[in-house]
Amino acid sequence: MEQFAQLGDLYAEWNSQINVISRKDIDQLYTRHVLHSLGIACVVRFRESLPNTPGGTRVMDVGTGGGFPGIPLAIMFPKTNFHLIDAIGKKIKVVDAVVEALQLKNVTTQHGRAEKVKGKFDFIVSRAVTNMPDFVSWTRNKIRKDSYHEIENGILYLKGGDLTEELKPFPDTYIYELPDYFDDEFFETKKVVHLPL
Repeated sequence: MEQFAQLGDLYAEWNSQINVISRKDIDQLYTRHVLHSLGIACVVRFRESLPNTPGGTRVMDVGTGGGFPGIPLAIMFPKTNFHLIDAIGKKIKVVDAVVEALQLKNVTTQHGRAEKVKGKFDFIVSRAVTNMPDFVSWTRNKIRKDSYHEIENGILYLKGGDLTEELKPFPDTYIYELPDYFDDEFFETKKVVHLPL
């Protein structure tokens, strides 16, 4: 709770120097960014340890921006390893500063593109970085084969609006409607899309 409470001041301070959250959204940080990120925690509880896997569950946040959804999830799941990546260096600078201020030991960061990341992950999370076909092409070879969670390994994507056309190539997707979990009009059209890979 203390770490979540620190987020408001940390992001207000950093946002005044490097704009990582839109000016109109900074006052709504907890609803539009923190709670929205935690929509993924409504869908899956990341396991603390996995068979034959030192270090337990690994999650990559692609296009993390200012650290969403990765940082709120890393606070919520301190025994899960999170790797936050963004192609924009100044955003990773902010993420590094927030990670350091909160003393999050379960977060690593990388300035670069998802295609270049080494290693395999149980889940890849993101917040509407691009359309699903492009996102899948960047990340499909990064998923660990053995699955130990209540849902299959794959992509957990936070998105809004009508996704019918975009998800046509992926009949195996499952959509979780965030209004089922959060009672705020901001979440009216918001979803977590789970695509097993």
